[in-house]
Amino acid sequence: MNKPSYFALPLYVQVVVGVAAGALLGVLFGTESYGFNLFSNAALGQLGQLVIRLLKALAAPLVFFAILDAMIHTDISLKHGRRLLALCSINLAVAMIIGLTLMNTLRPGHLWEGRLTAMTNQLDHGTSRLMPKSVPENLTLDPLKNLAGYIPKSLAEPFVENNMIAIILLALLVGGAIRQLKRQTADEDQAGLVMLEKSIGVGCRLLIQMLLWVVKAIPFAVFGVVAQVVGKAGLEVFELVAVFLAAMLGGLLIHALAYYPGMVKWGGGMPVKRYFSEGADAIVTGLSTNSSLATMPVTLRCLTENMGISNRSARLSVCIGTNLNNDGIILYEAMAALFLAQAIGIELNFAQQLVIIAAAIMVGVGISGIPEAGLIALPLVLSTAGLPEALVVTAVPLITTIDWIIARFRSGVNVMNDMLIAILLDRLDKTNH
Repeated sequence: MNKPSYFALPLYVQVVVGVAAGALLGVLFGTESYGFNLFSNAALGQLGQLVIRLLKALAAPLVFFAILDAMIHTDISLKHGRRLLALCSINLAVAMIIGLTLMNTLRPGHLWEGRLTAMTNQLDHGTSRLMPKSVPENLTLDPLKNLAGYIPKSLAEPFVENNMIAIILLALLVGGAIRQLKRQTADEDQAGLVMLEKSIGVGCRLLIQMLLWVVKAIPFAVFGVVAQVVGKAGLEVFELVAVFLAAMLGGLLIHALAYYPGMVKWGGGMPVKRYFSEGADAIVTGLSTNSSLATMPVTLRCLTENMGISNRSARLSVCIGTNLNNDGIILYEAMAALFLAQAIGIELNFAQQLVIIAAAIMVGVGISGIPEAGLIALPLVLSTAGLPEALVVTAVPLITTIDWIIARFRSGVNVMNDMLIAILLDRLDKTNH
């Protein structure tokens, strides 16, 4: 009998092996070269990032084709759209209640009082390299300016800039136009539309197949990225910000491991064990790639093939609702702002905390699937909270040292939310029929 090979192991097991091996390599060699000076942890990390970049490049057109295919072959009615918005709003409201309760009850930010400057001084002078990119000009709290940022100047612009909301709007527009033409065109004149529909379906399947091939390289990408991060920062870097890390992960884990399983069981009528076991590949892929967008093909496969969720419910949640199912990043942004306000002794009343939540929601829309985007948006949310600019400049580098961990949990929560919404939508469909 042949022994099972590494490649026969489930994806999440391969990912765990990659994380452990990468951490070990990072501890052993740090930033030094090895293997006759031909290899280094930094080089491995760069190779791993190429895999993630390819995932993002393929995922964007897949969203476009998947939405088109869904609009052509499934009934996406106003009723289903209302259900999607309602379920996303309920999940988001629970996330905010959890975040506000934790921050106002435990008040973990007070443990940083008087220590923020001292902790910053412990970092070397290269900390400025860890600062996030400047906030994009089109990322504001003005709803009209946000809306303008979603309307492309050309049909190619959304794909070039990877603007997911613009891609979704474009796909909805094209899909709606095709549906309208089908209703207006006589049966004998629909040959061209039939050919177009078949081409869209083939394009969707081709992109899914390519993405599934790239997904097989994810464990190797994780191995390289972990080796680079641990080799450069070391394991002791986490001691500086353990309180912040515990507070952020606490909120995310309560939402993911208490609220989601409850909704799956009582709202979706699915055993919790099945939700985690049959969705494990998607959850761990989201954790490892730090992108719910890049995880999309794996999420769709887990929902339709493993859980038996209908294509319509799965695509409505994962493809169309992916920019709404971002509990992870919104919960993090709000909790981080409240934490840092507590750290410098600023007492925010309930109304001021609601303003922070509104800011987190605004900046969270459209960036949930993009790795590290939460850190780019964080300075805007912190400024909205009324925190001094000096604090923002001081605190963000500290947060950056461990954000790669929190970011992966944010993405994992977003993937779990995608699956939960699909399960609930499918249950509602079956109940009403």
